Amino acid sequence: MHDELLLSVIVPVFNERHTLAKLLDRVREVPIPKEIILVDDASTDGTREAIAEIQRSWPADSSNELRVLLQPQNAGKGAAVRRGIEQVKGDITLIQDADLEYNPAEYPQLLAPILNGDADVVYGSRFLGGPRRVLFFRHTMGNRLLTFLSNLCTDLNLTDMETCYKVFRTEVLKRINLKSNRFGMEPEITAKIAQMGCRVYEIPISYHGREYWEGKKIGWKDGISAIWTILKYSFMDDDDSADAGYVTLKRLRNAKRYNDWVWSLLDPHVGDRVLEVGCGVGNFTHYLRQRDYVLATDNNEQYLEMLRGAVEHLDHIEVENIDWENADFEALRAHHFDTVLCLNVLEHIDDDRGALAAFAAILPHEGRLVLQVPAMQSIYGEIDRAIGHFRRYESAPLRRLLEEAGFEVEDLRYFNVPGILGWYINAVLLGRSTVPGLQARLVNWLVPILRLEQKLSPPVGMALIAVGRKKDSISTTDSTFVLPDRSIPH
Repeated sequence: MHDELLLSVIVPVFNERHTLAKLLDRVREVPIPKEIILVDDASTDGTREAIAEIQRSWPADSSNELRVLLQPQNAGKGAAVRRGIEQVKGDITLIQDADLEYNPAEYPQLLAPILNGDADVVYGSRFLGGPRRVLFFRHTMGNRLLTFLSNLCTDLNLTDMETCYKVFRTEVLKRINLKSNRFGMEPEITAKIAQMGCRVYEIPISYHGREYWEGKKIGWKDGISAIWTILKYSFMDDDDSADAGYVTLKRLRNAKRYNDWVWSLLDPHVGDRVLEVGCGVGNFTHYLRQRDYVLATDNNEQYLEMLRGAVEHLDHIEVENIDWENADFEALRAHHFDTVLCLNVLEHIDDDRGALAAFAAILPHEGRLVLQVPAMQSIYGEIDRAIGHFRRYESAPLRRLLEEAGFEVEDLRYFNVPGILGWYINAVLLGRSTVPGLQARLVNWLVPILRLEQKLSPPVGMALIAVGRKKDSISTTDSTFVLPDRSIPH
């Protein structure tokens, strides 16, 4: 086990005074440094008194910190977990019910796929072969029906969506905008990690289920609620978190057909040794997997961690946080890049001239710069401001910028005419700060129109693609630019 790992264990509690102390003893016995965040959901059976006694007798053990949060009124398991998420400080977070149905001794195998770098999220499955108490057939079939329906909507192949044991890299969990207050949290979390493109593993676990007379709380009404939640989040992305850039990144990541089409325009111009500037969470990095060498860069460490997890098995793709203001241009030139790929980044940089000069300094003679930027300043609006756009571009000024930086423009085209109306309505007229989830999904259906559009060479469009070939061996070793510390959606 990693020596510096801190595990956060969120324990939602409601009327569990007879099992809570034993459960916490079992959690404490697991030889992993941990913080245990106990969230009491306004219990009425004496659980709060039991918690007070547990706190008084809790050993002074720095490897097992206990923190207690008391809900002012009963709001449900989802609400309790949500409050616990706000408090977690560990590297990995695990949800643990306060009954004795799940065995904390299995934490090490649940954490292993994350610690090995294989997973962002791990589910403990009761149906993969671990020992389990034989109980209700209809309850089991209900679980499997909900898992099947969830899988149908998320395209995951889980065996146990409703399991309590869900383990997360904490930065992933904190990006889930959890809304459900009761047991609907299980399908909601599953839908949202699917939307995020998380790497999900399942591990077999034992299960010691309770009967209803023993205190089991989930019932048929929760099953109906779960079905509604599954259907709701298969059509809706309600992420309204403060990180507008990340929300936009996540929504555009799910527009796969659209991204495939955009890449089809870029691919012929991209060489074999690629420097990607502003890779974000890797929406386009995965298209580079067949290149000889890729250095994907950004300055948002959370995004980079997500990307590192996705590409760590690919030795020819490196992920690096580069401070462009103090970049080592000699070291970058030593990689002999033939392409700088800069997609939806230039508009985030105040000194875009300096940025283009820096790209020219890195590239050899005949090297290519492949750009995508938002177009038409007339539709600049609240979304642009929220995600850090200094500007939108027009064709002629962009051509001049490239030529001034020492590039011969080989291709310069507008694309996505239909998107102009949607952007203008949402960013200008309605003043929204993120691209609506439904609109991001609908863009997939526009791909046939966009393919036809490119045959017509439209004079306007929501975005511009530009390809510049470096004309000569410009030496600009002092060229620098500042990439602002903001989210960079593309």
